[in-house]
Amino acid sequence: VQLQASGGGLVQAGDSLRLACTASGSTFSRYTVGWFRRAPGKEHEFVSSIRYSSTTYYADSVKGRFTISRDNAKNTVYLQMNSLKPEDTAVYYCAASGTLVLSEIRRKDGYNYWGQGTLVTVSS
Repeated sequence: VQLQASGGGLVQAGDSLRLACTASGSTFSRYTVGWFRRAPGKEHEFVSSIRYSSTTYYADSVKGRFTISRDNAKNTVYLQMNSLKPEDTAVYYCAASGTLVLSEIRRKDGYNYWGQGTLVTVSS
């Protein structure tokens, strides 16, 4: 599976962005897809994920502001980010796994495939 993340950019606090993660491969609908982010000088942080069943998970820091969804016909997972804050500034990566178990859902090492990242910058 190859993943392509897109949609990042420079926005002001309070604005919205929608990230997209587009995948190759016909079995994409069976994969769990997650979003992680890495701010300068920090480790990767779990943001959100969506299972093949469309069950969703969120980090507490984004709950209520971000929404993850998937369109299997387009092999794409979206991350709608509303009410952006300066602390959301990071490179956002999408990742996928066909074998991930529930206990791994928020762990970087649970995902086998990674996209190249897209930069989100939120100015105050």
